[in-house]
Amino acid sequence: MNNDQVRKALLSIRRTPHDFTVIMSGKKSRKVHGLYKPDTREIIIHNRNFKNDNELMYTAIHEYAHHLQFTSSAAPVSARTHTTAFWNLLHTLLFEAEEKGIYSNPFEQIEEFRALTREIRGRFLEGGGALMKELGKLLLHAHELCEKHGTSYPDYLDRVLGLPRTSAAVIVKSHTLDLDPKVGFENMRTLAGIRDDRARDKAQEELKAGHSPDMVKARYGAAAPPKSRLEALRSERERLQKSIENMKKRLKEIERRLSELNEE
Repeated sequence: MNNDQVRKALLSIRRTPHDFTVIMSGKKSRKVHGLYKPDTREIIIHNRNFKNDNELMYTAIHEYAHHLQFTSSAAPVSARTHTTAFWNLLHTLLFEAEEKGIYSNPFEQIEEFRALTREIRGRFLEGGGALMKELGKLLLHAHELCEKHGTSYPDYLDRVLGLPRTSAAVIVKSHTLDLDPKVGFENMRTLAGIRDDRARDKAQEELKAGHSPDMVKARYGAAAPPKSRLEALRSERERLQKSIENMKKRLKEIERRLSELNEE
């Protein structure tokens, strides 16, 4: 594929009003397969890294996600670009690319991966989820016993089981909410944090349908609703002003203590 073909394929996945350029470096890199330059809006692809066009398209979609991230974000994008919002965007683009036949998922195409996935999901993800759900039932019984005998449930968790209280609370929720262990315990943990029953059910169905954890977290997490660019910039300014003020206070306190030590 050449520059124009890749650019056309990316735009067919999702159009953007913000122009960009695709550049094949003609090089092989051991560090990265590609990169995005936000200042010039250039997607650089080290095309000699790839054995086929499908591999190249994955990197192209990844860098295109960065382009969309930088040009559509209400707030300035920080140096940490690989956020939950980014992974949600990338995974959504990959789903759309697969539906349009622009990219094919190798983990579904290659039988070795399919067999390994079945084993991991069956033995460890679903198995681990089922064990944690059963543990939640036992912890609930432990809480009842503590009440019955006038003992401390937190003390039982801390000193007898050595189980962090926050973890215990999530494990108990996995049982009381009757979460599906097929999604695995880490995703059960995410589901347990969704308060709305309907939203939780939708999130669970999306996980079972193959949506990534970051996609679910971005849609159903506790994040604030998207702001306009103006609101986002004002919020960012306010956050920075508070941080600077706190740092000034901290610096003043350190200087005072240094001065006291020098006088001793």
